Amino acid sequence: MFTLKSLPHAVVGAPMAGGPSTPSLAAAVSNSGGLGFLAAGYKSAGAVAGEIARTRELTGKPFGVNLFVPDAANTGGSGTSRQVAAALAYREQLARDYPPELLPLPDPADDDDWDAKLELVRRLQVPVVSFTFGLPGKDVIDALRDAGTAVAVTVTTAGEAALAAAAGAGILCLQGPEAGGHRGTFDAAAEPPAQPLEDLVRAVRSAGSSAGSDVELIAAGGICTSAKARTLLEAGADAVQIGTALLLSPEAGTSGVHRAALQDPQFTETALTRAFSGRTARGLANRFMAEHSDAPAAYPLVNQITKALRAQAAAAGDPHGTSLWAGTGYRSAAPEPAAAVVGRIAGTPPA
Repeated sequence: MFTLKSLPHAVVGAPMAGGPSTPSLAAAVSNSGGLGFLAAGYKSAGAVAGEIARTRELTGKPFGVNLFVPDAANTGGSGTSRQVAAALAYREQLARDYPPELLPLPDPADDDDWDAKLELVRRLQVPVVSFTFGLPGKDVIDALRDAGTAVAVTVTTAGEAALAAAAGAGILCLQGPEAGGHRGTFDAAAEPPAQPLEDLVRAVRSAGSSAGSDVELIAAGGICTSAKARTLLEAGADAVQIGTALLLSPEAGTSGVHRAALQDPQFTETALTRAFSGRTARGLANRFMAEHSDAPAAYPLVNQITKALRAQAAAAGDPHGTSLWAGTGYRSAAPEPAAAVVGRIAGTPPA
C-alpha cells in the first residue's frame, strides 16, 4: 500500500476540481517525484474513469483521486430541508440581477455520482483515494483499504483528525486557513477554523494515540516556498500539498480568465466566500463575492444554481462573475512546468 515516505519528493499536487486538475498535471507531479491527484468532484463516474486511464498512460507512478463526500454519506453531515429553502431564497435574490434561465432550480438528490465513483476507484485499485467535505463511513474506508488503496481524509482541526484516524484513514490532509479553494471542514455551516497550519500539524502530531500514531500527515495551505515546506516537515508533516502554485503550469486545466486574474494587479487579496458553491472557499476577491457575502451554507445546491452564471462569465472573460480559487500565496504562482514547481518546493535545484 502507498505511503508518503516512499515519495522521492515530499510534495503532493492538490486535487483542484472545476478544471485545473488534469491527467497531464497529475502525471507530471508524480513523474517528478511527488504525488499527483485527479479531482473527481463535479464529474460523472465515466468521466473519472477516462481520466484515470489517461493518467496511467502518462505515468507508471502512484497517483490519487479525490472525491467529495455528500452530506448523506458524511458521518458528520446533516443536510436538511432548511438548506433547500435557503438555496431557493438565494436564487430569488440572484434573480433580481440575472436572467432566470441562467439560474436552474437546484436538485437536492444530487450526490455527485457518489456510489458509482466509489465502486470505480475500488475496482480500478487507485493507489490513493482522498475525501473532502467530510468523513465517509468506516465501511467505505475499509473497502478501499481491503482493495489495496491508501485512504486520505481532509481535515481542518485536531478533532476532525482524530475522527478520521479512528475511522481508519491512513493519511490526513491537514488544511490550514491560507489554502485556496474549498475548506474541508466537516460541518459546512461552521465558522472555518483559523488555527495556523504549523500549529495544526504540531497539535495532530503530538496528539499521538488520539489521532493515530501511525497516521501520515500532509500539510496543505499557503505553501509557496521551500522554506515554508521545510518548516512544516520539521513540525511533523510527512509531506506538503501545493495547489495554487500549480495553477499557472502548462499542464493545468486552469481557465484563461482564471490564469489572467492570477497575474492581474487589480486583484490584490483573497477572501472567503460561499457565494459560488454554498461551501466556504478562498479565492481572489471579486465583485460577485462582495455582492453576495450572505450566501447560505447549502452545497451543492448553490453550486448548481450559479453554475451557468459562472460559465457565462468565464466564457466572456469576466473575472468578476466567476470563482477564482486561490490561496494567499497566489502571487508566487509562475507559468512554469509542474516538475519545476515540485522541484522548487522540494528545494531541489533545476537540472
